Amino acid sequence: MAVLGIGEILVAVLLFVVIRYWRLNRHTPIVKWPILGMLPSLLLNVPTIFDYITSLSKQERGSFMFEGPWFLNMNIFVTSDPMNVQHITSTKFENFGKGDDFRDIFEVLGDGIFRSDSQLWKYNRTILHSAFKQPSFRLFTHKTIEKKIESCLLPVLDHACKAGMEVDLQELFQRLTFDNICSVVLGFDPNCLSIEFPEVAGEKAFTEIENVLLYRHIMPRCLRKLLKWLQVGIEKKHKQSQEIIDQMLYEQITTSKFKMLSQSRTQADDSQYSLLNVLMNNESGKEKVDDKFLRDTAINLLAAGRDTISSGLTWFFWLVATHPSVEAKILEEIQENLPQIKGNWKDLGVEGLGKLVYLHAAVSEALRLYPPVPLEHKCALKSDVLPSGHRIDAKTMIIYSLYSMGRMEEIWGNDCLKFRPERWISKGGGIIQVPSYKFIAFNAGPRSCLGKNISFNEIKMIAAAVLWNFQIHLVEGHPISPSISIILHMKHGLKVIVTKRSIGT
Repeated sequence: MAVLGIGEILVAVLLFVVIRYWRLNRHTPIVKWPILGMLPSLLLNVPTIFDYITSLSKQERGSFMFEGPWFLNMNIFVTSDPMNVQHITSTKFENFGKGDDFRDIFEVLGDGIFRSDSQLWKYNRTILHSAFKQPSFRLFTHKTIEKKIESCLLPVLDHACKAGMEVDLQELFQRLTFDNICSVVLGFDPNCLSIEFPEVAGEKAFTEIENVLLYRHIMPRCLRKLLKWLQVGIEKKHKQSQEIIDQMLYEQITTSKFKMLSQSRTQADDSQYSLLNVLMNNESGKEKVDDKFLRDTAINLLAAGRDTISSGLTWFFWLVATHPSVEAKILEEIQENLPQIKGNWKDLGVEGLGKLVYLHAAVSEALRLYPPVPLEHKCALKSDVLPSGHRIDAKTMIIYSLYSMGRMEEIWGNDCLKFRPERWISKGGGIIQVPSYKFIAFNAGPRSCLGKNISFNEIKMIAAAVLWNFQIHLVEGHPISPSISIILHMKHGLKVIVTKRSIGT
């Protein structure tokens, strides 16, 4: 008869303790393991991380402390309480910055607006706010988007329609928005969106980096730093992707400077216009913007303008395709606001877009349920007590879940999980203005998104053009679920078949 060794006995005892502990705690809201804390539960729920956080938030009345292994310093306060969010983003704004951990995770953003704090953040925001409010910049942005829709988006969909082929709308929108934001920010169109769907290194690199960043959030900092030092696994991919993006950005900065030197401002036309040019033309006598500032500004705006818009569009079209009554009301509204003479979607113009109240409501509803950025990350500079009564120590990481907030009955009522654009429309027929700390898709407080109006207009332009010209049919049986990323993409894309709409032109 074989005799068990000490090692086998210890393993057996450990397994017994683990199984016994799991059985005793499997029905409790949050399972906290000895030594390991809540990390095992988190890792088991990574495939459904956003719904997992939502479930815990509801069970814990909107807020809870995630406790990681005691030896890794992974304690994170998670909240979806709007009063806490208002406190963090507005009331005590100065006490809640990005923090060292955020800057470490998002190093690719450099010293741009999304990664900076204090005076550097104020400097970035002041410069961008000055550029964004220029009428010439807003008009240029509108014309750029309109031109891309007409010359690329509609022809690609028309080709797919005639060929009877499946289209991944998510990939199509990612290509479209990358072309748009590169044209607006850099004055350079990478031509990602065409019938051939070419592989563009810069666009692909953005996707690779996104896939790394969420895992950096849930990976212990010491392991993250080890992988980075060894340059293996996801950290190796991150470095390679960042090098590709940096090469693209610095090449375009150099090109823009050369064009400015060779052509006076009075001679410049739309083909020479871009946000880079606006920033370089607005250099103050005291301080010039250097190449690194331009690079950091550009990559922050490219990340925002490509991924958030494409995510919002993808979920919007899926929701509309699964709610025919909503689609019918949007089409009716477009038709009522089109000039009788031409009847083309472009005839709506900027003023016409503002009249599409129901479309605006439908977009808002899609962003409520599927915010492009599902989680926001903050750090307490000093200890504080939140409105919920939770005490937050200095240097505590805080995550507020935008995804969870869109699913809270306390904020949106018993039908919070339903796609119902009507909730946004007042009795007088206007848009109901919901406080930003409740409808958090564009952030809240001083860090509210500077490009909110531009983003809404771009989504509405694309939505109106596509719906007016084509019917979207979902591919039967195609799975729909969120991807595990810092941007709320669809894990398997959005496969559709498009057919020509008879009322279109």
